[in-house]
Amino acid sequence: MTRSPRLEPVTPATVDAALALRVHPHQEKNVAPVVKSLAEAYAYGETAWPRLILDGDRLVGFLMGFLDVVWDEEKDPADRRSGLWRLNISADAQGEGYGRFAVEALAGELRRRGTGRMYVTWEPGEDGSGGFYRGLGFRTTGERSGGQVVGVLDL
Repeated sequence: MTRSPRLEPVTPATVDAALALRVHPHQEKNVAPVVKSLAEAYAYGETAWPRLILDGDRLVGFLMGFLDVVWDEEKDPADRRSGLWRLNISADAQGEGYGRFAVEALAGELRRRGTGRMYVTWEPGEDGSGGFYRGLGFRTTGERSGGQVVGVLDL
């Protein structure tokens, strides 16, 4: 079967499907549900970049990027970053390359916008997604954000 994944904005016609998307139960402690992401996208406006991951008519995931955000106002207000805020791949679509596609598609969007680095955070430990992100070329920065490991990928 030929795959043709793509990213699409969340629309009134797709919001219910987005809200119904579920990851594997054992992953629920590591990634917030889509409903939280959409609330954050609304609250953070232009800095949030929510997208559905579709393959044909099949919804396979959700990602949300963050664009040009001040990372730590107290530490360095000039440190502006962009990256992957959230990635949810449907339990029935995992292991099919959609996560890799989504990260690469966001990297392409950030390059198009002139960004040189892409950041991501993940829960530490065996159940976290660190192996996935390191496999895509992210390296740890030594920083933590809310207890999560911070990774960066040079674009």
